[in-house]
Amino acid sequence: MFEILGDDTRRRLVEALRAGERSVGELVQVVDIGQPGVSRQLQILEEARFVRMRPDGRRRLYALRPERFKELDEWASRYRDLWEARLDRFGAELERRKRARARDKQFKQDRKGSTT
Repeated sequence: MFEILGDDTRRRLVEALRAGERSVGELVQVVDIGQPGVSRQLQILEEARFVRMRPDGRRRLYALRPERFKELDEWASRYRDLWEARLDRFGAELERRKRARARDKQFKQDRKGSTT
């Protein structure tokens, strides 16, 4: 799953499809690569069940398959508490350092003012 979405072109295709169903031609313009390349990346996404294709006459329309993204979200949510706790600690440390810099700056200004 991560290997599939790890590719920049495939991520751009997924982003483009968030707005809804699109044809291959429309997607070619969005990702700025040729039609054969877009078709190959869409095939990979389709095989991995991230997108579905619907024929419409001569066109092929692609759309996201939400169930695959729900699976990804469910998997990631099991680790969210771990990430959030670490990010909370990181945020607290950044705030502590910010306050320390402000105290140091104030201390230097106070010393400078008392020597004049």
